[in-house]
Amino acid sequence: MATDVHQHIWTPGFAEALRRRDTPPFLDGWTLHLHGEQPFATDPRDHDAERRRALDADLDLALVSLSSPLGIEHLPPDEAWPLIDAYHDGALALPAPFGAWAGACVSEIDPARTAAALDRGFAGLQLPATAVGDAAGLERAAPLLDLLEERDLPLFVHPGPASAPGAPAWWAAVVPYVQQMHAAWYAFHAFGRPRHPRLRVCFALLAGLAPLHTERLIARGGSTRGVVDPDVFLETSSYGHQAIDAITRVTGIEVVVLGSDRPYASPAKTLLGAAAEQQMRCTNPARLLGAAGTPATTSVVN
Repeated sequence: MATDVHQHIWTPGFAEALRRRDTPPFLDGWTLHLHGEQPFATDPRDHDAERRRALDADLDLALVSLSSPLGIEHLPPDEAWPLIDAYHDGALALPAPFGAWAGACVSEIDPARTAAALDRGFAGLQLPATAVGDAAGLERAAPLLDLLEERDLPLFVHPGPASAPGAPAWWAAVVPYVQQMHAAWYAFHAFGRPRHPRLRVCFALLAGLAPLHTERLIARGGSTRGVVDPDVFLETSSYGHQAIDAITRVTGIEVVVLGSDRPYASPAKTLLGAAAEQQMRCTNPARLLGAAGTPATTSVVN
């Protein structure tokens, strides 16, 4: 089953929920306002589900997720949950081939409310990297990760908010997003995996290329244990052949999954051959999502 694990669509209900706000994050028409950033004019065609279906006619499944850089998950619960609920309602109403990751408030962890959301049929849970980038964050989020383990559902780690006043338009995607993912990757291996040995986790944008720092980890006294973890996956969004090829030389192709980050990027193109493309589009996403019929039983390997 050809799968794209990382897309974004702002459904009408979600967009209206953002328009009802008068403090960031909010929409004024289709102009997005965030803390510490210039207003950004979004294109409503990017969030037209029928148009997107035509772009992805070759996919069997495209998983949409909450746009974590908006900072919704970090809002106080009384502000976060109405937006998350609006996202949930809209995402679940999307036509095939769309599925969705659930979202959750991280300013006040609520396992019961998150469990109720997962009961509605989401593929797993997305959390912002800003919520799981160190030991303290993983400790706070542990009840949600426990919940995923109990249900044999995966976690998707996505970049979070990145205020950068005065920075060029590309800054957030190239600097703080990468730094957040790098931190979340190593935090999970150091602090998350010991507590959650059965959890399948997928890191967006190849975890900010964190696996390429294995040599530095070893040189500074870190263990190689956890560098190759068959239940930790790397999603390709915003990268192409050069980065994907380099990553697979460290982790192997078996943990790389296709993610496009539409509408902000296009599916990655590689020169790795048809077999590798099939593995990234079909075989590996099935393992991540538990769709292969064999639950994850292996955790960290040496």
